[in-house]
Amino acid sequence: MMSKPLLTCEELLSGAVGVISSDTPRLDAELLLNHVSGLSRTSFRAFPEREVDAPIVAEFERLVAQRIEGMPIAYLLGHQEFWSLPFKVSSSTLIPRPDTECLVEQALALSLPDNAKVLDMGTGTGAIALALASEQPNWLITACDLQEDAIALAQANARELRLPVNVFQSSWFTGLPTDRFDLIVSNPPYIASGDDHLGEGGVRFEPASALVAGADGLDDIRQIVAEAPAWLNNNGWLLLEHGFDQASVVQELFSKHGFSNIESRKDYGGNDRMTLGQWPEQGADDVE
Repeated sequence: MMSKPLLTCEELLSGAVGVISSDTPRLDAELLLNHVSGLSRTSFRAFPEREVDAPIVAEFERLVAQRIEGMPIAYLLGHQEFWSLPFKVSSSTLIPRPDTECLVEQALALSLPDNAKVLDMGTGTGAIALALASEQPNWLITACDLQEDAIALAQANARELRLPVNVFQSSWFTGLPTDRFDLIVSNPPYIASGDDHLGEGGVRFEPASALVAGADGLDDIRQIVAEAPAWLNNNGWLLLEHGFDQASVVQELFSKHGFSNIESRKDYGGNDRMTLGQWPEQGADDVE
């Protein structure tokens, strides 16, 4: 019996582009073929007639089928770039978003001590903490997450990137060693439990624990803002990412719990995506 003829790179890519329904089908297909074959994307263009072995074709087609179902490309590849750093990702954590780089930018723009103590809460892959560590090697950075899989992933990323971040298992503040910080930063869950977007696109494959926070999406933010003062140094900062329509409510929470210099900042899309506030020198005894 004659063997089945081998497919070329271009035949595989063209076939995948025709069935992947994303904003970037060609890019998705090239990334997947690069992942399974080890060939560079440049080589696909330079040598489109290169034949691909059958086992590689089978693995490529398996990943394409998952991509057709909506599986995020980052989960299929097992990695995602953030702050120009390569991060391992898995379905146990949220995929780092480009807009969260704005949170890193805002943290780096603050006037903090040279050896500032920084806490990243709900760290997931460790993206925020490790991005900060890559820019500020003298900062003492702690990260925490409730999920064991996320802790293992953040620790693995810290080792791979050779960046000194201590990672703890903690449900927000409850499991942390006693300390005070000059900056607490977090991208907590902030989507309402009934939000229709939870059933759409790649979000369907991400862990609900990293996305959903009660009926209005603010349960975790309320807890963080209420408890943060006990963990901040005088003049320390709290910086949170939140939903595009939550800025005014989050500002009210900051004000209610005694923060000053409260402001919201925009993401790359021009949405009010972050709010920060400073714990005043003599405000600790006046918190509600």
